[in-house]
Amino acid sequence: MQDSSSYVIQILDGEKKDNFQATIEKHKFFGSDQSYYERLFERQGQKELEIIIAIKSNIIVGYVLLNWHPKYAYFRKLDLPEIQDLNVIPQFRRNGIGKSLIEFCEKLAFSNGYDEIGIGVGLDFSFGAAQRIYARLGYIPDGQGVSYDRKQVNIGELRPIDENLCLMMTKKLK
Repeated sequence: MQDSSSYVIQILDGEKKDNFQATIEKHKFFGSDQSYYERLFERQGQKELEIIIAIKSNIIVGYVLLNWHPKYAYFRKLDLPEIQDLNVIPQFRRNGIGKSLIEFCEKLAFSNGYDEIGIGVGLDFSFGAAQRIYARLGYIPDGQGVSYDRKQVNIGELRPIDENLCLMMTKKLK
């Protein structure tokens, strides 16, 4: 658990699961597909990923996933965990919560024996803040070009510009 002066970062446990689901539904993160989040709980139970939450005044104000078995082939090849789905409720943004969630993931990966970690970021304007924070935190492009739905896009292929079109990035951990 990581404690800030105004919020706590921790791995989601069973007693906060209902609160997490309510937060997801209320703020419509990624369309709030219920089956997607049920699968997250199942995968966390199987130790495939961790759901990490930020809590302020007993309210979940953000979350991120640390995926130990990412879909992206290059990260799998290098045996890198991937930070995914970073979300902070809009009125709590620009308070360091996103940065703290990422740093918690980095520390957790390092404590589990990893010396490098990956992250992906969308390419359209709505991901501008994420692009900037990842660069400030030391993430660099992985050198594999862009991916769509975690698959490398080849020269000449056309893909829509949406949340699935990403630049994948890595960072060495200390």
